[in-house]
Amino acid sequence: QVQLVESGGGLVQAGGSLRLSCAASGRTLSRDSMGWFRQAPGKEREFVAALSWGGGSTYYADYADSVKGRFTISRDNAKNTVYLQMNSLKPEDTAVYYCAAGSGSVVRRVAVDYWGQGTQVTVSS
Repeated sequence: QVQLVESGGGLVQAGGSLRLSCAASGRTLSRDSMGWFRQAPGKEREFVAALSWGGGSTYYADYADSVKGRFTISRDNAKNTVYLQMNSLKPEDTAVYYCAAGSGSVVRRVAVDYWGQGTQVTVSS
């Protein structure tokens, strides 16, 4: 059974940075798509970023338009961990951030096989 555990959330001022981590256990996920979603109060869970295996040592990244140029997703397969570096944070980035993994691209929520428990990110103005 795969488990995903997020860390790194917190309170930050607008313009600041945070780095989220998601450590996977249970099996190696080097060939799985791993990514991040977020859910703000009263809103649906939305895609943020994903990093998917493209064969060999190739991975390709996808980002929501709202975070392009500010957020960067990366992974360390030796640690079975995916990261989300968030820069130039805005109050509208405030949400619970969830790690996701799946055998298909997790750009699509329906492709997510595993979810983390979530970590709160709050950006003050």
